[in-house]
Amino acid sequence: MLNTGDIFPTFALKGVVSTDIETTFVDFTNKTYKNKWQVFFFWPHDFTFVCPTEIAEFGKLNHEFSDRDAQLLGISTDSEFVHLAWKQQKDELRHLPFPMLSDLKRELSHELGILDKNEGVAKRAVFIVDPQGIIRFTLVTDMKVGRNPREVLRVLDALQTDELCPCNWQKGEATIVVA
Repeated sequence: MLNTGDIFPTFALKGVVSTDIETTFVDFTNKTYKNKWQVFFFWPHDFTFVCPTEIAEFGKLNHEFSDRDAQLLGISTDSEFVHLAWKQQKDELRHLPFPMLSDLKRELSHELGILDKNEGVAKRAVFIVDPQGIIRFTLVTDMKVGRNPREVLRVLDALQTDELCPCNWQKGEATIVVA
């Protein structure tokens, strides 16, 4: 698995940005949000039970990620057509403010090392990538356990200070100063 300090792989994926069939499908690459912080979060399957709870919560916090010059990108190994159908059918996903990308060929998931060996789908993973394309944070949980998007936001805040941040540090609190 790629880890902190590694360069995030290059990619070209189709994404879903709305429920309007005329404008929904957009191409995304690793250069789409160049020079911005990027938060990639992967889920195993569309039309499941845990995944929409996480995706919706990331959606609720999107403005806070945007305020930090960070772009959220949600990804699974389902097709863009499955993403669209899910958005159209699931109220809490209908107006997501970030793209849902399709890693249908599983190339990005494989390159990142998060392709589940038994299921053949992306694991539940998060990567925070800095504006230079360097992975600064990784998290992978069991397929059955949802993530806490607020914790991802807290880690982004800590990384953006470029300082030493103690356990449970919150934005606005003092960082550690080494004398």
